[in-house]
Amino acid sequence: MKTPPRLQALMEEGLIDGVLRQLMSGKEAQVYVVRCGEETRCAKVYKEATQRSFRQAVDYTENRRVKNSRQARAMAKGTRFGRAKQEEAWQSAEVDALYRLAAAGVRVPQPYNFHEGVLLMELVADAEGAAAPRLNDAQFTPEQARRHHAALIAEVVRMLCAGIVHGDLSEFNILLAEDGPVIIDLPQAVDAAGNNHAKRMLLRDVENLRLFFGASAPELLASDYGHEIWALFERGLLKPDSPLSGRFEHSRKAVNVGEVLREIEDVKAEEAMRQLMRSGAN
Repeated sequence: MKTPPRLQALMEEGLIDGVLRQLMSGKEAQVYVVRCGEETRCAKVYKEATQRSFRQAVDYTENRRVKNSRQARAMAKGTRFGRAKQEEAWQSAEVDALYRLAAAGVRVPQPYNFHEGVLLMELVADAEGAAAPRLNDAQFTPEQARRHHAALIAEVVRMLCAGIVHGDLSEFNILLAEDGPVIIDLPQAVDAAGNNHAKRMLLRDVENLRLFFGASAPELLASDYGHEIWALFERGLLKPDSPLSGRFEHSRKAVNVGEVLREIEDVKAEEAMRQLMRSGAN
């Protein structure tokens, strides 16, 4: 196939030797299968901000670090320079999260390089060596659903222990590799300790897993791992191997109505995205 202009620079730098095919086109990037010597890898080419449908919501970008105060002021004012730096920070967030999570043993694609808005990383494969499918494209028995759900809850815990919340975790950004689920798409990842919305996002991530796998294993619908995990994290007791029960006793204190309404809107947005993805698949 014809080499996309953004990948030509990587070929000139000797980072890739050829482009085999386009793997997918998503809301914030296009992904290509590329050849690097004798290895096959992925190249994620980020779309320009004007071409993306995913919004850099303030909830996600809250408390993200920038290099200096000049950049911070420009980003706040929305100048051309500021927008460019905001875009750079948005892309770097996924790169930083991938390296951090891979080092912590989280099941994410291994990153190899980031150059001119292109992230070069591992190609997650299935048992036949082909690109692994997303969870939403697979069917599960109750036993498989329980096993994959448990594995992903463990990954959520491991991520949180590394100080990161995915922020947009669902069946659409988890791949089913030969040896189990692998988490992808992290440009919206947030710092668990430094973002005021981290708890809400963690609960939403776990809720998405509960609903998806609960369709195949209904007993999972009665679980509440999200609140249990966050309670341990807040108390400084969460470890990668912390035993979990999936049960949590909620406080009887007054409810924050604003927070509840926001969670409802999140659920509506998530369902709208599911419908959009299903219609696209058809």
